[in-house]
Amino acid sequence: MMVAVVALALVRNLFAVIVLFGLYSFLTATVMVSLDAVDVAMTEAAVGAGVSTVLLLGALHLCRSEEEKPTHKPWLPLAVTIGTGLVLVYGTWDLPEFSDREAPIHTHVTPRYLEDGPRETGVPNVVTAVLASYRGFDTLGETTVVFTAGIGVIALLRRRRHLREDMEK
Repeated sequence: MMVAVVALALVRNLFAVIVLFGLYSFLTATVMVSLDAVDVAMTEAAVGAGVSTVLLLGALHLCRSEEEKPTHKPWLPLAVTIGTGLVLVYGTWDLPEFSDREAPIHTHVTPRYLEDGPRETGVPNVVTAVLASYRGFDTLGETTVVFTAGIGVIALLRRRRHLREDMEK
């Protein structure tokens, strides 16, 4: 994954960037499978490596294939990115060890979902109960974001097509 990220930062050919982005998404999906998050892995493979790659290839068809060189050095965005990364790393220092049986999620949250979930939600499947009931607003928000992004892409591609038709007249 790190090799793909470094290559993404260095490559100027946009087709190669899209392929590397799809590869990175696929590698992320395999990491999610190894962490036993198969539902997240399937979503990442379908959306990240599949749909996003196809949409980016379609957008590339309408654009140039080489990225323009920046007119100035992006030092401020680089500093903000590094600062944000350091804050995120600092925030992970208080997290429990991976697979720690005494972590709060394993001692408080998981038992409650497993024991009280079917009774509280009326849904026998615990995963469905968590996604549709306990995290219902979160799931609705994620669905809204994906829908809005899709509508935005369609609107941009339609606008580009109308501009091309006007230029041909």
